[in-house]
Amino acid sequence: MKAEQSDGKLVIHLEDRIDSNNASAIEQEIHDAVAGHEAAELVFDAEKLTYISSAGLRVLMKMAKRTDGHIKVSNVSRDIYDIFDTTGFTELLDIQKAYRKVDVDGMEVIGRGFFGTVYRMDSETIIKVYKGKDSIPMIENEKRMAKKAFLSGIPTAISYDIVQVGEDYGSVFELLNARTFNDLVIEGEEPLEDIIAGYTDLLKVVHSTTMAPGELPSYKERYGDYLEVIRKHLTEAQYDSLKELLSDMPDDTTVVHGDIQMKNVMKVGDEAMLIDMDTLGLGNPVFEFAGLYVTYILFEEDEPGNSMAFLGIPREAADAIWDGVVSRYFSFDDEARMQETIDRIRLVAEIRFLYLLESTELKNGELGERRIRHTAAHMEELLKTVKSLAITRDVLQ
Repeated sequence: MKAEQSDGKLVIHLEDRIDSNNASAIEQEIHDAVAGHEAAELVFDAEKLTYISSAGLRVLMKMAKRTDGHIKVSNVSRDIYDIFDTTGFTELLDIQKAYRKVDVDGMEVIGRGFFGTVYRMDSETIIKVYKGKDSIPMIENEKRMAKKAFLSGIPTAISYDIVQVGEDYGSVFELLNARTFNDLVIEGEEPLEDIIAGYTDLLKVVHSTTMAPGELPSYKERYGDYLEVIRKHLTEAQYDSLKELLSDMPDDTTVVHGDIQMKNVMKVGDEAMLIDMDTLGLGNPVFEFAGLYVTYILFEEDEPGNSMAFLGIPREAADAIWDGVVSRYFSFDDEARMQETIDRIRLVAEIRFLYLLESTELKNGELGERRIRHTAAHMEELLKTVKSLAITRDVLQ
C-alpha cells in the first residue's frame, strides 16, 4: 500500500477492492503506515478504489476512532461515494468526491475576469474556470453565497457541479442561451440605453435586498482590511482620515455584489441574472459603485485602451455605461448633490484600486508605479472635501 507524507499530511492510497477477503490485511498495512506518523493529518486517496464493502468501511471507522475522527477520504468516485452516503459515512467522515474532468479546448470563451475564464460548454451550460490549483475553497464559497442570494430573491445562477480542468477547477452552471450584458454591448444589436436600463434595474433589485448582520461578510470591514494593505502608500494623515471615514459609516445590511460589472451579469431569455457571487457582502451601495468606477473609469486612466483590452469596448462606451447607470440609478436635485455623491464613490474606488494594485502584479513596472502615484494624489485631493463615504437614501430613484 502506497503512503506519502508531506506538509503535515500522511496520504495512504487505497486501490482496487476492499472486502472481507482482504480487509484484515489492509487494516494491518494501514497501521504499519501510520506508525510513527500519528501527528500527521490522515488522508485516504480513493482515486483507484473500485469497491468497498462493510468490512472495508469498518477499517476506516476504526481509524477514525483512533484519530478522533480526523481523517479525510479524497478523490472518491461517484459509485463509491454512493456507498459512503447510503451507509451514513458522509455524515461521520470528511468524504470528498472526485471531480469530473473537462477539456475546454475548442469551447467558446464568453467572458474573462480577474480570477478566471467563462466558457460555453453547450447551448445550455457554461463553465467558469478559476485560475490556480487552490481555487476549490473559492468555488465552494461562491456556491454558498449564490444559494443565500437566490433564497433572498436575487436572480442568480447556482453551480450544480465542480469539475477539474487540467490543473485548475471550475464551476458548471445551467444558463440556457445566456449572453453577458458585456457581450450585448459589444454585439450592438440592442440599443445601449436598453442594456443599461435592464442592468441598472438588476442593480436596484440587489440593493433592495437586506440580510441579517453577519449573514454575509461586511464590506465596511473588508475595506478596513484594504486600508491596512495600502497603508505603505499613504501619509499618516491620509491613513487616519480614511480610517475615520470608514469607521463613521453605519453598519449597513444592504446586499452588495462587489464586482457587478457587465461581464458578471447574464441575460437568460428576458431575465438578468448574476454570476460570480464569491464577492457578495453587506454594506452601503457606495462599495458597489466604487467597483464599477474602478472597472469602467480608473483602469483606463493611465492605460488608454484598457477598456478595449479587458471589456472589448472602447472608452467612449465605458464612459457611456458609467454615466448611464449613474443617471438611471440616482435622483439628484442639484449639481452639488450629484458631485458630492460622485466624490464619495471616487474616494472609495481609489481605496479599492490601490488595494488591487498593491495585492497583485499590477503594482509592478512603470505603469504600476504611475497608477499608485496618481491614486494617492486623487485621494489627497478628494480628502479635502469628502466628509462622509456613505451614499444617502435620498439620492436614490
